[in-house]
Parts: sequence; C-alpha cells; structure tokens
Amino acid sequence: MAYTVTDMEKTLDFYTRVLGLDYAFQVTKDDGSPWIEYVRAAPKQYIEFFYGGSGNVPAASSGPHHLCLLIEDAEAAAEKLKQENAPVTAGPKRGIGGNTQVWTEDPDGNKIELLAPDSDSPHNQ
Repeated sequence: MAYTVTDMEKTLDFYTRVLGLDYAFQVTKDDGSPWIEYVRAAPKQYIEFFYGGSGNVPAASSGPHHLCLLIEDAEAAAEKLKQENAPVTAGPKRGIGGNTQVWTEDPDGNKIELLAPDSDSPHNQ
C-alpha cells in the first residue's frame, strides 16, 4: 500500500507511535531530497508514504478502500487511539465475519481497520 501524504511528520508519528509500526527507511531523489518514507507493517511488507499530497482523499469508486492491520486486542487498540487523541471512527465492534474491529483514520483521512481475528477466523490460518 502506498499513500501520498500532506504532512510526513504527522503521518510517521501516527503510524509509528500511535499504531506501533516500525519506521523502516527512506528513499531519496537523485538530488538527495526525500521522496518516500517506509514503515514496516510485517516482515518484508511495507507501507510507503510519498511526499507532496494535496490532502484531498478521493471518494472510493475504485482503488483502495482502506488499510487493514491485524491486532491482538481491539479494546486495547481503541484505548491507545483515544489516549493519543487519534480518531476512533467506529468500534470496537464485532464485524460480519465475527472478528472484532476498530476503525480510525490517519492524518490525511485514509481509513484504517484494526482487526482482532476471532479464534476460528480464516485470518488465523
């Protein structure tokens, strides 16, 4: 998943400090200026953040709808979001598949689902 963001500092703070992901590395342009920041979502899996966003999140007609990250405890995740003054837009609640989910948004308004799989969920396979 890759996003173009309006405020890289706020974005990296949200994904690392608030969501607890690890900052990985930066790629620079030929002139040495920053181009992309990488956050590790899982081993060998990254979320890319490009500089230069306008802040206008388009309506979802096609393309990405939201980012889903698997977590252990939805209640604890919701509490952490609240402590960090991050939005909790829904949940914790049990979803249609029986998993517990919490919804939030990053500083640019991109939707994020934090999903705690039920013990018999296919997510645990």
